[in-house]
Amino acid sequence: MSHMYELAIIGAGPAGIATAVEGYLQGIRDIVILEKDQNHNSTIRKYYKDNKRVDKDWKGQKVELDGRIYFVDGTKETTLDFFDEILANHSVELQTHVEVQKIEKRDGFFEVFIAGKSIFAKHVVVTIGRMGKPNKPTYKIPSGIKNKIAYTLDGCGEGERVLVVGGGDSAVEYAVDLSEKNEVSICYRRESFERANPTNQTNIANAIMHKKVNAILNINIHALEDEEGKVKVIFSEVEPEVYDRVIYAIGGTTPSAFLSGSGIQEEDGKPVHDDNYETNIKGLFVAGDITQESGGSIALGLNHGYAIACFIQGGCLVSKD
Repeated sequence: MSHMYELAIIGAGPAGIATAVEGYLQGIRDIVILEKDQNHNSTIRKYYKDNKRVDKDWKGQKVELDGRIYFVDGTKETTLDFFDEILANHSVELQTHVEVQKIEKRDGFFEVFIAGKSIFAKHVVVTIGRMGKPNKPTYKIPSGIKNKIAYTLDGCGEGERVLVVGGGDSAVEYAVDLSEKNEVSICYRRESFERANPTNQTNIANAIMHKKVNAILNINIHALEDEEGKVKVIFSEVEPEVYDRVIYAIGGTTPSAFLSGSGIQEEDGKPVHDDNYETNIKGLFVAGDITQESGGSIALGLNHGYAIACFIQGGCLVSKD
């Protein structure tokens, strides 16, 4: 054992960064954040289009901030700048390109297994986001068209015939954004885009009204076929269509294999935890999207980090004022 951290945090999203910074402000030292991607907030970087609005009150859910991190509405870019700044201003170690394989509790401490080595810590907080593991269709994707299937806008060109699958904010934003330079359809299994926020509902309604986006609603997809390198989509109640690219924006899932492999119990698709976000394993906590029904609230993630830091220290040592 080369070194013992006081606090190890898995995932460098809002909840992970908040846990680290709030912990530091509460007097915890020797904190490390372990992030599998090349930088913090990879979900925002990958799944949010440029200049996308980022709200504190996600989907209108009013959340009062409890801790010392004062987050306000902004854009993708200002949000990333904000987290850059608070990381730079506090003594928190961020290790990137580190994928955690599992966590095991030893005699009074934790061993966090990563490729080729282990990290040891007295407390561990798991803040892996759901979008780190995007939902994929249940039907088979033929090998010849796998490069035509995507879960973000990465790789999208101009002049393509694109199908976006999903009905939430990301799906709507992808469809509207792509419609400026592509022929776009959006397929959703429900009759309306009620899951999207009001602004996105207005934007997609306008795009459909002006025939910039073709809506395929209340329809399911049964299968995909390889049509000479293009994607033939087999719908449930309408004729098949052929697209240059299909983008799935159908949410993400809790990383159940990782949680169970680390001994964390789940119930109804979420890790079991108490009011302090401590799991069934004493000293091992969860925070952020994986504790929520649908994820997405930055404010809740920040509050989770504050609550965990306070609990580890036996109560808050400073007020948020």
